[in-house]
Amino acid sequence: MHAIDLSAISDDSLKACESIAAEAGVDLKDCYQCGKCTAGCPLADGMDLMPREVIRYLQLGAIDVVLEAKTPWICAQCVVCSSRCPQNVDICSVMRAVRQASKRAGNRPVPEADIFDDEFIANVRAQGVSNEQYLAAAYNIKSGHFMQDMGNATRMLKRGMVGVAMHNIEGRAEVAALIDRALAADAERHADAQKGGEA
Repeated sequence: MHAIDLSAISDDSLKACESIAAEAGVDLKDCYQCGKCTAGCPLADGMDLMPREVIRYLQLGAIDVVLEAKTPWICAQCVVCSSRCPQNVDICSVMRAVRQASKRAGNRPVPEADIFDDEFIANVRAQGVSNEQYLAAAYNIKSGHFMQDMGNATRMLKRGMVGVAMHNIEGRAEVAALIDRALAADAERHADAQKGGEA
């Protein structure tokens, strides 16, 4: 972590951090920086901020540092950090809320992660299940990694690991409705967190 001039932290920055915490359903004051989340994180080596640092910067009101970080975009949402926390701080939810706030602010430090999320949700919403071959193709086109999987595609097709057939389920409409409800709940949680920050 680098030094932060706390006198430069604005009330708006503090409110933005509180809003992220409210959206995630956590009290940032519960974290005492033990570092168990970071010690257990399987992706910590690729992160620019460790999970505990994300929490600490939010505690300090350093919203810009957090919103520009790659860490929330690299987070695999494996829940190891949250399960290891002795204070039951749901760090996974914080990472998700930071990622959404970052996206709303126009920051996408790891655009491929954002593209993959959007394509995965669209794929499952449309078919009821994930069709990996079409998900990979859509992702590769939209991310600009056109030839990324070409070396493996032929072998995977030959071995029957993927096929050209589109898989659907009978309850596609129900799955789409479930996804729509989840996205609406996220939007509502964000709106509630914003209202809480304005009070």
